[in-house]
Amino acid sequence: MSLSRPVRRLALLTVATVTSSLALGAGVASAHVTVGSADAAPGGYGKITFRVPNESDAASTVALRVQLPTDTPLTSLRAQPVPGWTTTLTPTTIDPPVEVHGERVDTAVSVVEFRAEAGGGIAPGEFQEFALSGGPFPDADSLTFNAVQTYSDGSEAAWIEPTVAGQAEPQHPAPVLSLTSEAVPVGDAGTPAASAADDGDGTAVTALVLAVLGLLAGLGGLVLGLTARRRTVAA
Repeated sequence: MSLSRPVRRLALLTVATVTSSLALGAGVASAHVTVGSADAAPGGYGKITFRVPNESDAASTVALRVQLPTDTPLTSLRAQPVPGWTTTLTPTTIDPPVEVHGERVDTAVSVVEFRAEAGGGIAPGEFQEFALSGGPFPDADSLTFNAVQTYSDGSEAAWIEPTVAGQAEPQHPAPVLSLTSEAVPVGDAGTPAASAADDGDGTAVTALVLAVLGLLAGLGGLVLGLTARRRTVAA
């Protein structure tokens, strides 16, 4: 009968550990401004989507300003309308000009700004997506977009820090678009969806969580059984 207290304590400790770990992981993954695409590939055209979560507890996001690379310009670019928002495309001169499909192009969009109409914006606890369609995308593995998120209280979050392989992720990483032959959609947590190589890790994590939950269910049954037995003996 003396085992009931240690078993109950172990079950509670395991539940607390699993819950806190899952909550911490979700909070870290959801805060960043990210960019993804289902059809962007080197030399081609496609749609890119910026996912903007609001990480403020009191202010709304009222603007997103995205800087496009000018060393590898997207010479064709269009914005998808978003209800309650206005979009401004700012062109710049390309020096030297580039040739696209046999034509000389000397201007391209360098900055795209999405701004909420009066009284609107992305409220605390919400997110919004902004899409652009264009190309051609450069012959590269990835494309980086610096972005600045503006809040209704006047504060700004500059997502401009580079992510360096082998180093810890910066606090405000610049959105990076992966350019591959496979689809790379924006993930549910606000990050690009994992590649096929990561599927094994995801399956392993899921299996581990299910195993822990199964252990908790078993421990719960043991506790209930011991409690019922103790009551029966006492009666």
